[in-house]
Amino acid sequence: MKVVVTGGTGMIGRKLIDSLLATPELIDRDGNKAEVTAITAFDVVAPNPPLPDDPRLTVVTGEISDAAAVEALIDDDTDTVFHLAAVVSAQAEEDFDLGMRVNLDGTRITLERCRALDHAPRVVYASSVAAFGGDMPDVIDDSVTPNPQTTYGVTKVIGEYLIDDYSRKGFIDGRALRLPTIVVRPGRPNKAASTWASSILREPLAGHAAVCPVTEESKMWMLSPRRVVESFRHAQVLDGEAWGPHRVVNLPGITGSVTESLQALSRAGGNSARARVTFEHDPFIQEIVDGWANTFKTPRGLEMGFKADTDLDEIVNVFLEDDLPGQHVYYD
Repeated sequence: MKVVVTGGTGMIGRKLIDSLLATPELIDRDGNKAEVTAITAFDVVAPNPPLPDDPRLTVVTGEISDAAAVEALIDDDTDTVFHLAAVVSAQAEEDFDLGMRVNLDGTRITLERCRALDHAPRVVYASSVAAFGGDMPDVIDDSVTPNPQTTYGVTKVIGEYLIDDYSRKGFIDGRALRLPTIVVRPGRPNKAASTWASSILREPLAGHAAVCPVTEESKMWMLSPRRVVESFRHAQVLDGEAWGPHRVVNLPGITGSVTESLQALSRAGGNSARARVTFEHDPFIQEIVDGWANTFKTPRGLEMGFKADTDLDEIVNVFLEDDLPGQHVYYD
């Protein structure tokens, strides 16, 4: 069974690929458990550090908005596509054309290529809680209509509707996950408006300084990398009937403020780690973060078997166990 991971050199893509190599079992096009024998990681940049040297893994570099590249990438042997490729939030806000080209055009090109296959592949799409914004209730539940307030959020919601419609037509067997902010992300800071949520934990625990651009009261809906990989795998193995006609789910997570994150940091790394975090307010980032929903009730996701972390201490401990030992490669 062949699996394609777009955005395969990014943090989630890398961890998903590691998981698939370690436990190579998913559901094939016939609905049966099967061994993953081939994985293709596709991204605009080569992996750094390198992905594992494994005969089952192929790395392809290219643009997700290049129809010819995507046509070569996804062939009739492909059973599942994990579509993670995207321009992150602040970058899409700063460069409208880039955000539209990658997040919207790239998704449409990917789905059209899947539609052209001789079977309907399973497509697992990474959406975001940036789907919600504007005038929101204090708690978002499964009945709240998306109302994105950023270019990134708009492109993700359009992708959700495409997943629904291509599935309704039988072109794909799609499922879309609205991801919380993933904390603690290993690696380097990126251009996401939420990158600080990992930086204020990751850098101090690795012995480096971090700057927080938002207020201590700012909150995020969070999920650890370990749980998000579990969620992608769980989404793939669920039967289509478990999804019904609406192929989108708000993933369970936890709400954490900057203050609560720093308290967890102190518990894990002591006062010396906490002292490495300083504040430097950025109104641009603050406005984006303030426009995001940060408190959810997710009965649909829980009923479908998706799981959240217990608390911020668990999220920090996942980083300490899974990623801190290798974090040093990202620093000069």
